[in-house]
Amino acid sequence: MLTIAYIGNGKSANRYHMPFSRQLKYIKIKTIFSPTPSPWEPIPGVVYTDKIENVLEDPDIQLVVLSVPPSAHYSLAKQCLLAGKNTLVEKPFTETAAEAKELFSLAKEKGLFIQAYQNRRFDSDFLTVQKIIDSGVLGDILEVEMHFDYFRPEIPENIKEYSINTSYLYGHACHTIDQVLSYFGMPESVHYDVRQLLGKGRMNDYFDLDFYYGPKKVSIKSSYFRIKERPSFVVYGKKGMFIKESKDRQEDDLKRFYMPTNPDFGMDSPEHYGTLTYIDDHGLYHEEKVISEVGNYARMYQAVHDSIVLGKEKVIKDEETIRQIEIIEEGIRHMNQS
Repeated sequence: MLTIAYIGNGKSANRYHMPFSRQLKYIKIKTIFSPTPSPWEPIPGVVYTDKIENVLEDPDIQLVVLSVPPSAHYSLAKQCLLAGKNTLVEKPFTETAAEAKELFSLAKEKGLFIQAYQNRRFDSDFLTVQKIIDSGVLGDILEVEMHFDYFRPEIPENIKEYSINTSYLYGHACHTIDQVLSYFGMPESVHYDVRQLLGKGRMNDYFDLDFYYGPKKVSIKSSYFRIKERPSFVVYGKKGMFIKESKDRQEDDLKRFYMPTNPDFGMDSPEHYGTLTYIDDHGLYHEEKVISEVGNYARMYQAVHDSIVLGKEKVIKDEETIRQIEIIEEGIRHMNQS
């Protein structure tokens, strides 16, 4: 059994964390700390408190999960580690790579676990793309395009001054950069195109980053001004291509309070399946739909449990988290220089 507590009781904790930690019978939520009342329905049997000492000084609590604004991640994570608590930190992990290195060093010194909550490694579209690439049917991979688009122009239009807390690159690229690093590894080089479409000094509301691995290029692109989203993934190989138009559906289900307790939670329907087009070894043309892999953010909590309780290697490596933040920092510098 892994006994955990949450610091933060807002949308993130109740939508993207607790529905999944509660799926695992060997994880127990004991305490939830929030300095202010929350509109979310209380969980039976859980202690709610406005005193952080009830989390940090409780010897039963083995893991503290931080579900708070990113600006508070570093200070609270350090406080948890100094209190002897294993810590899971919502992404973006910290504001700077230097802060991340300090936290990892402190955790190592104290023999504690600390990790970023990179749940989107378990998105169905990303898992399906991995399955296709690993099958070898596309041959050598030449190019991968990953899109994470929105049409929410009111957000950048309402933000008049740049800050890291409202940075689109900082808040959103942490998903796709992690996916790139986790599957393709560390790039040989990165090309940055980070923009403030509404003018200098405003929010960076657009980014296009290219990661180079020899002849292979992996691109992540995102904007607030895409009235029709681009495909979630497009993969080009020497023998064919794969297009996954729609994103993982877990978030959509959570937004309408359709919970992981439902057997079809987060699952794609046939209209969401990706299209695989390729020439086989006999020169024959194929075009077919590919049944999507099932995404499941509970796998993130399973991995955390296995690391803390069973001593397994962390699924999110320290160096991946540090490199992710370095790439974001470099992208922001490129924006400021343009």
